[in-house]
Amino acid sequence: MSDTNSSEAIKSGADALKAGFEKAVQNYDAALGFGKENVEAVLKSATVAGKGAETIHNEFYAYSKQSIEDGISASKAILGSKSVHEAFELQTDFAKAAFESYVGQLTKFGELFTATTKDSFAPIQTRVQAWVDAVQTSRAA
Repeated sequence: MSDTNSSEAIKSGADALKAGFEKAVQNYDAALGFGKENVEAVLKSATVAGKGAETIHNEFYAYSKQSIEDGISASKAILGSKSVHEAFELQTDFAKAAFESYVGQLTKFGELFTATTKDSFAPIQTRVQAWVDAVQTSRAA
């Protein structure tokens, strides 16, 4: 083998090694960045879930407090009624209002749970899509 051929082979091998090393470093940096973004997504998801749980708790507390106050008020009105007929009407009105309030509150809780779940999974869903894109990109390369 001549010196020119061997030096070109060495140079070619060194260039290939350098290119492979640079590609490995880029992939390593991308993997580290991907992992960091995953952690950030999980933290964001947990924050959103925590705020949603706090909102649900506050709504539940407010509803419970209002229900107790309404019950006490209705009891006082029923006990202060002048006739059995009036007491029956007050009780019926209270039961109807309490049921409607309960159904409305269940609907509101359902909407809050749905919104909280959707919002808390959004950052993670974004990371899953990023992973799928990364896998497809690496397959294409």
